[in-house]
Amino acid sequence: MEIRMPIKSYGNYVVAIRQNNEETRERCQQLRVRKLSPEEQQKAYRDQGVSEEVMPTHQILFHDFGCKRIIEGKLTENEEDRAIFQVQDKEYVFFPFLPKRP
Repeated sequence: MEIRMPIKSYGNYVVAIRQNNEETRERCQQLRVRKLSPEEQQKAYRDQGVSEEVMPTHQILFHDFGCKRIIEGKLTENEEDRAIFQVQDKEYVFFPFLPKRP
C-alpha cells in the first residue's frame, strides 16, 4: 500500500506519540517510510509467532533532535494529511509541519 501523505526528502514533519492517555509531539525531519517485504515479515515476525493483526507492515525512519530513529509499525490510517502507525503499545502519528501564519 502506497503512503498517501506526500513525503519530501527534506520536509519538516510533526510526530505525535500516543500511549495510554498521553501524547507528546516533536518535530522531525528526513522522514522515510518503506513497506516491509513478505520475506522480512516472515523472518522477523511470523517465525517469532507474532499474529497478523499486530504484525508491522512498514519501516519508518526519521530524525528528531539530531538523532536517527528507526521503528517498525503497522499502518493503521493512511490519509493525505497524516499517516498513523501502531508500534507495540504506542501510536505514531506523522503529519506535515505547517508554521503559524501571522
